[in-house]
Amino acid sequence: MVESLTFEHPLLQDFSALCRGFLFTSPWKSLTTQGCFTTLTTPVTAGDVLTGDFQQQLQHHFASARKQGITHPILVGAIPFDVNQPSALFIPESYQTFNRADLHAVTSPPDSALPQVRRRTAVPDHDIFTDMVAQAVAATQRGDLDKVVLSRLMDITAEQPVDTAALMQRIVAQNPNSYHFHLPLPAGGSLVGASPELMIRKQGRDFSSCPLAGSARRDADPIRDQAAGQSLMRSDKDRHEHKLVTDAMRHTLQPRSRMLSVPEVPSLITTATLWHLATLIEGEVLDPRENALSLACLLHPTPALSGFPHQRAQQLIQQLEPFERQLFGGIVGWCDDQGNGEWVVTIRCGTVNGPRVRLFAGAGIVADSQPESEWRETGVKLDTMLRAFGLQ
Repeated sequence: MVESLTFEHPLLQDFSALCRGFLFTSPWKSLTTQGCFTTLTTPVTAGDVLTGDFQQQLQHHFASARKQGITHPILVGAIPFDVNQPSALFIPESYQTFNRADLHAVTSPPDSALPQVRRRTAVPDHDIFTDMVAQAVAATQRGDLDKVVLSRLMDITAEQPVDTAALMQRIVAQNPNSYHFHLPLPAGGSLVGASPELMIRKQGRDFSSCPLAGSARRDADPIRDQAAGQSLMRSDKDRHEHKLVTDAMRHTLQPRSRMLSVPEVPSLITTATLWHLATLIEGEVLDPRENALSLACLLHPTPALSGFPHQRAQQLIQQLEPFERQLFGGIVGWCDDQGNGEWVVTIRCGTVNGPRVRLFAGAGIVADSQPESEWRETGVKLDTMLRAFGLQ
């Protein structure tokens, strides 16, 4: 029950084996797990408090794992959008790390087609969602809050159970630069996705984060595509939305940092379908007891996932969204017993359980937002998962 540091290529080619446990890929460190030593479903309320109950439980579980022969235990899994709800975290019996470039070198979409789709249902439908956005815009214009993130779902029913490993293989092949994740869920099924957004990465005392806020659809024509990116960079609405996020993160991280760098001007990054405004935040923790999960809990949820101020945004989300987000809009990743780890935002994702698939996408609403535009933006974000089914 110990860590193995690398895979040989034949094992990397077996997506069915990779997807039996937790799978996480990153340009920094990728890993897959085997077995479960213990679960940790405690809500992460006050998980940022280094002497709090959650952090004490975490250290107790790490100590128990080491006593049982797990040399370098890690905690993996997902935390929901609402931190008062149960987590989906566990310490595996063993895990292996690998270089993501090796996985990409042998990854291609599987030859077999996914099951035919019987039904697709938008939750909520177009008219209800655009009305939600209109109400949120009115709230921001009244000054009730500066920003709120509203989301919608798409429910898919297939003719037969979906092969999660084949779906993950398509997701990885189609989104090579994203953070990929597969998490078996306690109630059955799996959480899968390709997130573009790094919540926190910590190694030693150094940490980094790269929040995204402000998006524009990409274009197949290179000239129009570049113009779309530059138009996003010049957009007052999107720059305002992005600054709300980075200002809030600076305010949150500053008291826990010995050094903190937050650039004033965002940069542009791309996924297969979207341009995003991004800011690379870097720092050094003040307290050596900090770990990747304490920092993730400190930040989660950022205004990129809830809004600003957070409490008012969360109240409006509960009032307007006709569903519970659960793990959607949360964070997924890992933290080891030395405090190192990486957590990404649970977006561009879905849950798969037999023939049933549920997809998730959200958009930040500010005073200048247009309801129809936000419907289209969330549709583009859903494309990441729909493309894996051949349905975009």
